[in-house]
Amino acid sequence: MLTIGVLASGQGTNLQALIEAIKEGSLPVRIGVVISDNAGAYALERARKAGLPAHYIAPGPRLTYLVPEVEKKYVACLQQHGVELICLAGFMRVIKKTFLSAFPNRIINIHPSLLPAFPGLEAWRQALEYGVKFTGCTVHFVNEKVDAGRIILQAVVPVLPDDTPETLHRRIQEKEHLIYPLAVKLIATGRVSPGG
Repeated sequence: MLTIGVLASGQGTNLQALIEAIKEGSLPVRIGVVISDNAGAYALERARKAGLPAHYIAPGPRLTYLVPEVEKKYVACLQQHGVELICLAGFMRVIKKTFLSAFPNRIINIHPSLLPAFPGLEAWRQALEYGVKFTGCTVHFVNEKVDAGRIILQAVVPVLPDDTPETLHRRIQEKEHLIYPLAVKLIATGRVSPGG
């Protein structure tokens, strides 16, 4: 059975979706560890409630990424827990070389837009400001560029005339909670191969 590690910075709703899919028996993986760069992340609480190892690893001096020495600590923790696939679930740091070399083609992310449109932060707000009629979410492999790796799955969400950033974000998250476990399942069952 594939062992995944989940990295999260905030509420951990996608982590919860993975936990529930595993409990229901629809996702044939085990979560080896949950790590956060935020000591107060509710994701850590969700992990503990589910009986999962939960670790806070201080992110170091940079706001948008982990310096190599800190990345090494994350990688060591993931390896100690036998992690084979890393799932970023609202992890607000750009993944760099140390991670990518330790887990080549073995890191996936969920992003709240239909990539390649609206990469980066607050994609739902970008979509609203741009005036698109449809947006959504994307599960993709992580590479050295931000939100630019190969796409695994996408789900479409209509933008309604009375949407606010909050209402649109909520509807996108509902789709995220459906497609993230499904994308992990496709990898775990060999229907999506990391290399191709």
